[in-house]
Amino acid sequence: MEAVNLLPEVTWVGVLIKAILILAIISALAGFGTFIERKVLAFIQRRLGPMHVGPYGLLQIAADGIKLFTKEDIIPQNANKLIFMIAPVITAATAFIALAAVPVFPDFTIPELFVFWDWIPFIGGMTFGGVFVPSIASDLNIGILFVLGMMAAGLYGPLLAGMSQANKWGIIGAARTAIQFLSYEVVTGLSILAPIMLVGSLSFVDFNNYQSAGIIDWLIWKQPVAFVLFLIAGFAETNRTPFDLLEHEAEVVSGYATEYSGMRWGMFFIGEYANMITISVIASIVFLGGYDAEGMFGWLFIMAKIAFFFFLMLWVRAAWPHVRPDQLMWLCWKVLMPLAVVNIVITALVMMV
Repeated sequence: MEAVNLLPEVTWVGVLIKAILILAIISALAGFGTFIERKVLAFIQRRLGPMHVGPYGLLQIAADGIKLFTKEDIIPQNANKLIFMIAPVITAATAFIALAAVPVFPDFTIPELFVFWDWIPFIGGMTFGGVFVPSIASDLNIGILFVLGMMAAGLYGPLLAGMSQANKWGIIGAARTAIQFLSYEVVTGLSILAPIMLVGSLSFVDFNNYQSAGIIDWLIWKQPVAFVLFLIAGFAETNRTPFDLLEHEAEVVSGYATEYSGMRWGMFFIGEYANMITISVIASIVFLGGYDAEGMFGWLFIMAKIAFFFFLMLWVRAAWPHVRPDQLMWLCWKVLMPLAVVNIVITALVMMV
């Protein structure tokens, strides 16, 4: 019997549309996320937050965007100009490339609208529409490895940004970048290794199918330690409070971003929010049951899970104080990494028995 392919063929046009949607929507969410973050922080701290620009401060998003686009782009005299300009691009690019291998939005097909007349050069007879847009821009069988690798490559953005500057705050921020990101990438990889052993695959689709039976089969019940370790390490890799030592204003002014302004600073910011969404997607798929590819409700549920993790990051920022660099390294190497190794060993023993 021949296998039946239930999904339409994925074409380069569909992948291109998906890539454009990821760039547009995630960039817009980064701007809207700032508004949500300021409102959440204000609510927790018993303030109002943005209220003056537009109704309930909604136009503050547009005001911030206009400010970033129109602000003067300054390159300091003693900075390494080439590296100074490339560093923000690396941060934003690696964040968006990582999103190419995760299911961000559901599959859909653009309806066939009309056919171009035959006499039109090059496009005559072609149909406008009827393009299948996949949920994953690049469905790799090593999707988790690819995403973690791209997020790891993102450390070169703040690292090169700090090293290209001629001030001590940038250099200190660059040093903290290397220390923090490299250390917590070890914990991220080790924490997710135990679930990979259970599923036997690096594909997000396989993780989703493994938990398709319902909430009872969610990996968070089988790997609670791995879930907590991954969440803590994910916080550290997204440079969020209490792990924002790279640009802690009370210690190093703005660290690697001290001499940046305008959209170059904004690209660091967009990359940070894109990484927050990526960590939320990975946690939702690997530990919380993934998505239901058959119906819209499954996608609504995973979006709700992603929104919960996004809110959790904002909640932690409002409620948790900064930690010292030595405390951060102590937590990584003396607590989290040994726990991750022990969890892997116990998982291996249970699987062998």
